[in-house]
Formats: sequence, C-alpha cells, structure tokens
Amino acid sequence: MKKLPKLLILGHCRHGKDSLGEIIRDIYGYEFNSSSQAAADIFIYDELKDKYGYKTSEECFEDRVNHRPEWHSMIKDYNKDDQARLAKDILETNDCYIGMRDTDEINECIRQGLFDLIIWVDASDRKPQEGKDSMNIDKSIADFIIENNGTLKEFEEKVCRIFDVFLNVKKVLI
Repeated sequence: MKKLPKLLILGHCRHGKDSLGEIIRDIYGYEFNSSSQAAADIFIYDELKDKYGYKTSEECFEDRVNHRPEWHSMIKDYNKDDQARLAKDILETNDCYIGMRDTDEINECIRQGLFDLIIWVDASDRKPQEGKDSMNIDKSIADFIIENNGTLKEFEEKVCRIFDVFLNVKKVLI
C-alpha cells in the first residue's frame, strides 16, 4: 500500500478542519485524529475528569469549547520538554494531525520535518476567529489555504479537486 504524505491541517475553531479530515479519510484513506481528541485520550481527560465531572474522554472532548484557553495551556505544558511531543504521538497511528494551536509547537514540528504539507482551512467570511489565548498560529505558515465559506458540498468538491491532483502528481526533478 502506498504511504500517504503526512498532513497538518490548521484553522480556527469551527472553520472546517475536521470536515476536511473526514473528506480525505472517506475518499482517500487518510487516518486522522484531531489534536483535541488525542489530547483528551492521552492526558487531558485524566486531569480534568474530577474537576468537571466527566465520565468519559468523549464527554471531555465535547466540552472543550467551554475551556479552550485551559486546553491550550495544558497542551503547552504536555509539550514543554519537546514541542513536537503531541504531534509525534498522533502521527504514530495517523497520517494527519488536525488542529495544532501553538506557534512554538508548529515551529518545532517543521524543524523536525514531521509534515509533508501544511493546510489552512479558512471560513472567516462566515465564522469568527478565536482568541490568541487558545490559538496563536497565523495562516501564513501554511503551504496553502482552502477557503470554506460556501456549502459543505462546495467544500467537498474543492477538496477533491485539490487531492486528486496532490495525490496523483509525480515529483519531477528539474
């Protein structure tokens, strides 16, 4: 089986990162885990279950929107000795990391060469950006930006056009 390029998908809260992940999983066979779900499974649920009364990691994950700055801080602490720690944990079993939120983390991942391509999903014409207390990465770090300001069908068609080309073009040395 052909090895898929490792992807990092970025963007603000509710801009369509997970939708992109679901499209490329269903159509192109990518395995992914959002950073938030992975962080909940690996360590956040254990640290927050008593504080907020969570019964499962999934319940913790679903409530993350109410505690974004706290999650951002916890992930920074988890990565304090290696800014790429969570990314490496995710990439052990996935082709794609969705939802990185910290500049130090992305810079270290780039330095370590963990990703083949960085994609930004932007729905800023219809969704707000989140605050710097939970997301401090700028879209200028991405290799390319996919606009997601129309319908889900339009977004899916755009993603398929991009990935049909991306996955079928052979590298040519000049």
